[in-house]
Amino acid sequence: MPVTKAVLDEIALTEREYEAIVERLGREPKPVELGMFGALWSEHCGYKHSKQLLRLFPSERPHLLVGPGKENAGVIDVGDGLAAVFKMESHNHPSAVEPYQGAATGVGGIVRDILAMGARPVALMNSLRFGPLTNPRNRYLFHSVVGGISGYGNCIGVPDVGGEVYFAESYANNPLVNALCLGIVRADRLLRAAASNPGDLLVLVGSETGRDGIHGASGLASRTFEEEREQRPAVQVGNPFLEKVLIEACLETAEANLLEGLQDLGAAGLTSSTIECAAKGGTGLEIDVALVPRREAGMTPYEVMLSESQERMLLIVKPENYASVKAIFDKWDTPCTPIGKVTPTGMARILDGGAEVARLPVLMLTHPPLYDVDGQKPDFLAKLQAYDLTALPLPKETPGDLLLKLLSSPTIASKESVYRQYDHQVQTNTVLGPGQADAAVIRLKGTSRGLALATDGNGRLCYLDPHAGGAIAIAEACRNLVCAGAKPMAITDCLNFGDPERPLVAYQLRQAVLGMTRACEALDVPVVSGNVSLYNETRGGPVYPTPTIGALGMLDDVTRRCPSGFQREGDVVVLLGCTHVAGDAATLAGSECLELAHGLVAGQPAIDLALETRVQRACLRAIQEGLLSSAHDCSDGGLAVALAESAILGGLGFRGEFPINGRWDAALFGEAQSRIVVSLPQGALPRLAALCAQEATPRVALGVVGGERFSIEGAVDLPLERIDHAWRHGLEQAASQ
Repeated sequence: MPVTKAVLDEIALTEREYEAIVERLGREPKPVELGMFGALWSEHCGYKHSKQLLRLFPSERPHLLVGPGKENAGVIDVGDGLAAVFKMESHNHPSAVEPYQGAATGVGGIVRDILAMGARPVALMNSLRFGPLTNPRNRYLFHSVVGGISGYGNCIGVPDVGGEVYFAESYANNPLVNALCLGIVRADRLLRAAASNPGDLLVLVGSETGRDGIHGASGLASRTFEEEREQRPAVQVGNPFLEKVLIEACLETAEANLLEGLQDLGAAGLTSSTIECAAKGGTGLEIDVALVPRREAGMTPYEVMLSESQERMLLIVKPENYASVKAIFDKWDTPCTPIGKVTPTGMARILDGGAEVARLPVLMLTHPPLYDVDGQKPDFLAKLQAYDLTALPLPKETPGDLLLKLLSSPTIASKESVYRQYDHQVQTNTVLGPGQADAAVIRLKGTSRGLALATDGNGRLCYLDPHAGGAIAIAEACRNLVCAGAKPMAITDCLNFGDPERPLVAYQLRQAVLGMTRACEALDVPVVSGNVSLYNETRGGPVYPTPTIGALGMLDDVTRRCPSGFQREGDVVVLLGCTHVAGDAATLAGSECLELAHGLVAGQPAIDLALETRVQRACLRAIQEGLLSSAHDCSDGGLAVALAESAILGGLGFRGEFPINGRWDAALFGEAQSRIVVSLPQGALPRLAALCAQEATPRVALGVVGGERFSIEGAVDLPLERIDHAWRHGLEQAASQ
């Protein structure tokens, strides 16, 4: 007899998908089998609405060792026999339900993805989105998420080196919590999450299994929050101290060359970890759930297979190596239990003692139906893009007052109140930490090189034009790396969107991927890993379409890293990317200024990727040649905000002497792309001019570093202390209401 719609809703399968399961099996599934299908055919695990789009991303480069979809994370060759492993993932829905544990276990999960490759985690970043802090619920979510990240991350010995925090009404009740982790491993010691050898043991290590997280992948992460019901049991609970021990035990076992494979137990728990390993290895498996250590009595096979209890890993071990493996885990006082074996059958056989509770073809579980995503451009979007920004009156505030207002807005203001809660110096490799540069930089131990990490993404721009917004997200993430002195090497991403079955969201998702693809090709960076988080909406409203980008770059000489703040009195300040400061109203499109001064989100963002490529190349060459004292991306808040931030971070004033053509609000606060504010000694100007000419990169002189005031002739004249106070305390004051 077919299952009820209520049961299908519980595991986020449609009636049509259930009928497909029955047709493929030739029978109705047993309860455990249905739960396994629900998990692996969920949006979170099966990528039903995104897999075909993701194939558009460029993913082949000589330095790429492991590309997207092949393992738990992407892998880049960084020389000297070393490899960088990195990935970004979302934990949005769990964080909306239980923000502290949702964010904490998001950190734990991304760390285990890196660990599963045999790599030591060396850096964390996060990208967060919340509703306005004027709302008490949003303040609670904000404080709890940050608390969860610090509460977990600070205990596991991995530095949190940077990130970003944005605020907008569309994220109210549905925060975005994206976590990135970078690991380092010897390239010849990379591990695969593949069960290739029949007879190998499947060994479960780490925490005991409980009921937390059941239906997390299928029920919580693969649908909207329309249902007013208790979701808290679907959120996992973390134990960071056990995670730290688990990291060390797994790495020691890998170093001893005792593992055939290693896999994280994340979304869908035992079901996804075991089935995915068998699918990659072209094998089958047999598991006895009665052998799984449990922390709760009376758990059913269904609950054991779908539990998402944290701090668990699956080891694939040759029988003759098990005793040595167990000895290592006993030393670390960590449970280590064989629960099954690899078989040659291509079938997943699940036992409970002697009773068979599921028997399914592995490849049937890992091949859900895939859906085309296209959608249509809505009429309201065309109207927003065509909005006549030239007809807007100038802001009522003076340029100086508007600058202070922007600097203190939570999205632009200093995030020190957030990152001071994170340990960013543990492991002693951090050379540019949060708040010091546009990207974080860590040294590659044992070499003269460094790795840079940046996260970026602007949902407001993607809302107005998802294609341009997707391209801008890639460009700005790479631009941030360049400003720190790193050559962009690879991209990871989180695609955070609403319900893909809605034409609007389908349009946004497809266009954003196309824009990202275009930018990756122009900038010659591959997408090597990532995550898709759909159904991010509550009460009928989707979040802004938000592709969050994590970018990895390389510095051949880590001593050539470049900060954002001005460094020396008398340095000349130059803007790369344009020949004059133009007050073009079109650059107000989607800007922080437009929303703050006019309460308006409108216009059509744009980017010239050819210009972007030239600007990044010129800036990177200038840093590598030692010409620049500082470099800072011109983005949120526009030119005046970028200049002010460089002055604040360097503790040095600025005297601007450039003419403003056109609207002063657009000239100072418009968010035109492909611009970088740099400072350098007067004597280095001729070489910079020659270099810019070689790269066909326009530039314009802006003024001079020095003094205790921040001034732009004819527009702004403020004490440095005043703009410093507005910027440093804006977020803290908003969050303490």
